[in-house]
Amino acid sequence: MRVRGQRTEDGGQILVRASLGLLKRRGAAATKHLSSVLRPLSSERGFTLIELVVVIIIVVVMAGLFINRMLFYVEQAEKSAMETVAGSIQSALTMQYGEILTRGKPSDVAALAQDNPINWLQKKPRNYAGEFYDPTPLSVESGNWMFDLKTRDLVYVLRNADNFKPGRDGKKWIRFHVVVSHELSRLPSLQDAPAELTGIVFMPVEPYAWF
Repeated sequence: MRVRGQRTEDGGQILVRASLGLLKRRGAAATKHLSSVLRPLSSERGFTLIELVVVIIIVVVMAGLFINRMLFYVEQAEKSAMETVAGSIQSALTMQYGEILTRGKPSDVAALAQDNPINWLQKKPRNYAGEFYDPTPLSVESGNWMFDLKTRDLVYVLRNADNFKPGRDGKKWIRFHVVVSHELSRLPSLQDAPAELTGIVFMPVEPYAWF
């Protein structure tokens, strides 16, 4: 009986030891497999982070280029709007000049040259700020017109001036005035006569460069 019991006990110990060994081997294999799986994941995570940084850099650069180009077009649109108003004033001035010649009153041209050109338009521009005596660019909000009562100039104050080169005063505005043209007659019999009125033009006081 003792022998059989001893054998039974030895068989159970052997079975337990075999089971523990199997579990250890399986655990080691599972650990090895898990580590082999995790290594690529960590590499892939690092590679994804680098890609994300590269994408962010590209997006920032593209956004900067887009904003710069957008500001360029905004400034061009402002210049076009200013030139449209100046062209409308020139057309109105030509009509005023024609009416003066039709009435036979060339002496009225001098008064026309001193008038506020905005008064010749049927509708004042929305960005016309009014009349000021000896103003500065800070007298009105940028992007607006104003009339200088001292010099009788119509002035436009720029809002976007990245591509603007001002005149001799160095200020970011454009001053316009009315120039009356006179020429001496080419006829021999009128060589001693006073110069004749030949035209009237709305033009900048000083040359400027914008784009």
